[in-house]
Amino acid sequence: MDQLVDFTSSLPAALQWLGVMLIGAIPFVESYLGSAIGVLVGVPVPIAILAAIVGNAVCMFVLVVLADAGRQKAVAVRAAKGETAAADLERTETRSRKQEKVKRAFDRFGVPGVSLLGQWVLPSQITSAMMVGFGASRNAVIVWQIVGITLWGIGFGVLAALGVNLLR
Repeated sequence: MDQLVDFTSSLPAALQWLGVMLIGAIPFVESYLGSAIGVLVGVPVPIAILAAIVGNAVCMFVLVVLADAGRQKAVAVRAAKGETAAADLERTETRSRKQEKVKRAFDRFGVPGVSLLGQWVLPSQITSAMMVGFGASRNAVIVWQIVGITLWGIGFGVLAALGVNLLR
């Protein structure tokens, strides 16, 4: 965290928002920590929050589009080979624990639930790509992830601003 704060504060004041945007694109930092770092560095609160949200959302969008293209290609290859549901079941058995956790949450809460709460488990970039891999609509994932990214960014940005104001 100190390195991210140092990186952002080392930029000229007029470009610190760009540093916050780049930080927001980093998995596990995302909009929530990116907005807080921006506020701590002194970027105006609305700009820090917006920059972190945009960085996170752009990164997530790119990964979702790539995951969707990969899934479409894999489905086409499987269809050409005539693979059955048994092959899908076999692939299911090779998932990691975190993938299984996301899949169970996806099956239970759908795209909205995983998008809003999934950041407790894995970064939005990873959960969004996983959901598309599970067969969720690319557009639904993008919309709900942007909602989640925005809410988390605003929440942590506001909390950081309140904390900074208390320290003054």
